Parts: sequence; structure tokens; C-alpha cells
Amino acid sequence: MNKTFIIAEAGVNHNGSLDLAKELVYRAAEAGADAVKFQTFHAEKIISKYADKADYQKKTTGNDETQLEMVKRLEMDQRMHEELVKCCKESRIQFLSTPFDLESVDLLANEIKVDQLKIPSGEITNAPLLLKAAQTQLPIILSTGMSTLGDIEDALGVLAFGYLFDKNEELSKDQFEKAFFGAEGQRVLREKITLLHCTTEYPAPYEDVNLRVLETLQQAFGLTVGLSDHTAGIAVPIAAVACGARVIEKHFTLDKNLPGPDHKASVEPDELKQMIDSIRQVEKALGISTKLPTMSEWKNRGIVRKSIVASRSIKKGELFSDENLTTKRPGTGISPMHYWEWIGKVATRDYEADEMLQP
Repeated sequence: MNKTFIIAEAGVNHNGSLDLAKELVYRAAEAGADAVKFQTFHAEKIISKYADKADYQKKTTGNDETQLEMVKRLEMDQRMHEELVKCCKESRIQFLSTPFDLESVDLLANEIKVDQLKIPSGEITNAPLLLKAAQTQLPIILSTGMSTLGDIEDALGVLAFGYLFDKNEELSKDQFEKAFFGAEGQRVLREKITLLHCTTEYPAPYEDVNLRVLETLQQAFGLTVGLSDHTAGIAVPIAAVACGARVIEKHFTLDKNLPGPDHKASVEPDELKQMIDSIRQVEKALGISTKLPTMSEWKNRGIVRKSIVASRSIKKGELFSDENLTTKRPGTGISPMHYWEWIGKVATRDYEADEMLQP
């Protein structure tokens, strides 16, 4: 089984501080995450001055400012990106970030040179962003919160088109559909795309998580699937791995009590490490689908199974019966599966109580 790719979602939990962001990198690496992910955006390009905060943002940051004012403080400039990439290399953890606008796709792909892009749930209908992301030819992890299968199919059509055709091609929904349904489109999607199931609420109620959707996504699209988790605690991402998730993304913070919109819906470093350790244990436990005795079991078979034994002393020439035979440990003699074959046979020797029958 391939190792689950675990993303420690630092997001905007750096609160605009490079030092805090670096500490998040260090702690994610210490916890054993494969990647630490931030968010790349220009606030004015993605949020209207009239946009209201989400309910969870009002609860965590108050209602005295607009969403634009709140998010503006959390921007990372190019220098901060470069410092974090350097920090990640030193810490031997992959740097990832989510672009929310076209310029941010360019920055990540061409200047920062990330290994892959992560597209968030809120951008799954943003066709221009999806197209731009696919045209970089980078692998893409696509979150699918708030989506139907139809929404996901539409997004995959744009991505397939972006990977396969140059910028001079006609752009239309029909063209995107053709790209999605074509053999080459399906091939490139399998090669490049990972779908993350997601419940876009902070924190997400357990009853809204629907982990069985992981199987639905895999069957519907034939792509690698994973989970972007917003629940409290670590049980859900661990369970998701058992349900087939190959990528896990989990928000984390240094302290849930820090000011900011996402801290309270995040895990702290010790929880992140516990989650990762548990996932690695589950990976080992999943094993293979063939039901066979394992190497560790073989030494116990003879100890815990039973053999046919004399329940009392038996004289030579006596008939074996339910009155003088029984089954007891160890299981190194004749298997009780043959018990009835011995009933009515003549003992060819004397047996003491508890002595195993001899063929």
C-alpha cells in the first residue's frame, strides 16, 4: 500500500507573521507531515469590499471589520513565500500553497516553483482559475466541498482541457466536456488529479462528513481520492485512510487560542503528531485483501487450536465414542475437524486421559 500523503494545513494561521509561519513549518516537520501548506492570494482580487464574513469567522474574529479587511492582514508577499520555501527545504518537508487568483498561480508555478497546486473548494466553479492552474502542467489536488458530482465533472472538464490544449483553442463548456470524456482527457486526469472530499464548515459536524463519499468519488471518476478535514479532533482523518483516502489535509495551529479565523478549527502540534502516527499504524494494519494466516500468527496456531484427546483412560480394543473423546489444547495433534471420523473406531493402543489420539 502506498504511503498516505499528509498535508499540515497551516493556511493563514501564521497571522501574517513570518516567524510564526516558520514555526508552523518546523512543527509540521517534527510531527511527520509530508507537506505544509499555506495560502497565496491578493485580497483585493478575490474578495469584494461588500463581502460579509462567514458565521464561523464572526465567531472567531468578531464583526467589527469586513472579510476583506480581515483577509488583507493575512497576505504573504513573494519574499515571505521564498523564506518559507527555504525553511521547508531545511526542514525536509514539501512546501505547498493554495492560489486564489490568477496572479497567485503564476507566482507559485513560475517563481516559487512548487511541485503541485492545491485548489480549494471555493474555487471549484472558478473556471478561469482552474484553466490557468492546469496550463502550468503541475499536478493538482482539488477539494470538492459544497459540490455535487456534476460540479466536480465540470471542474475536471476544465482541467482536462487546460492540460491538453494550448491557449489558442476555443474556450467553451462544450469543449471542456469533450476534453473530460475523451480518452486523453481521462488519462491526463488520472495522471494529474487528486480529489479531496471536504465538508466546508468550521468545525464540520461529524454527521455531515459522509466518509462513504470517498468510495463514490473513486468509483465515479477513477481518480486518487483523499480528505480535507475540518472536524474537531483526529478520529475522522484516521478513519478516512481506512476508507481509501490517499491524501489527508488537516488544519493545524500552534495554539487554538491565537487570534484569527481558523485557529479554533485546527489541531495543535501534539494532536497533529498523534494523527499522523495513528494514520501510519492504520496503513500497516490495512495490509492485503487475501485472508491467510500471517507470519506472526503461525507460532500461535498450535497453542490456541485444539486436538482430539482422550477424555478418560481408554483401553486397547475399546471403541472411541463421545464418552471417551474430547477436544483440548494444544492443536498439534489430529484436528477436531476429523472428530466424527474417529467415533466408532477401535483403539489400537491404550490411552491416558488428555493424551492425543495417534493416527
